[in-house]
Amino acid sequence: MARIGLLGGTFDPVHFGHLILAETARDTLRLDKVYFVPAADPPHKHGKVVARAEDRIAMLKMAIEDNGAFEISLIDVERKGPDYTAEMLEIARKTLLRPGDDLWFLMGLDSVIDFPNWHEPERIRQLARLAAATRPGFDIDWEPLERALPGISHEVTLLPMPGVDISSNNIRRRILHGSSIRYLLPECVRKYIYETGLYSTPVWAQRSAGFAGARE
Repeated sequence: MARIGLLGGTFDPVHFGHLILAETARDTLRLDKVYFVPAADPPHKHGKVVARAEDRIAMLKMAIEDNGAFEISLIDVERKGPDYTAEMLEIARKTLLRPGDDLWFLMGLDSVIDFPNWHEPERIRQLARLAAATRPGFDIDWEPLERALPGISHEVTLLPMPGVDISSNNIRRRILHGSSIRYLLPECVRKYIYETGLYSTPVWAQRSAGFAGARE
């Protein structure tokens, strides 16, 4: 029986926070494999500018190529959206896992707080175990979550992740303002961004203003 983790996201761009979360989960949960699942059509970002899937996948490939336990799955990119987590997990069970394999869905603790508002959270709970990365200074009130989803506080495994305050949104804003992004993401990804001109046009400036407080 294999232990498999899935980390979904836009990865726009992928950064060290994503990689540390995946490695923390792999180590803590003793996972055999962690799949990064880039979203093609994120439902919470409809109408917003998102880098092409080809660019986001290319950056992911560069970022994880030195870790044999990390792989990319295109199950969201290769199907029609919107890319809801419940549907993604169902497809993953059919295509990435064998019968009896243990499936973990990985997320940040801030996502747990919003979990009752997700599309079919009960279905997600049935399809996978839940694990959430903690971060210093960020706590969670389980009482309202328990009212919405009884038993949820006992189902989420907390992952003690090192404190890394990095977000994709902040990286994009730094690029627009001409600030350095070195050491916020893998060097190969940084070079790809500058070689392709990603995140440096006016349309990204407009998106950055709209997502000033967002974390990705």
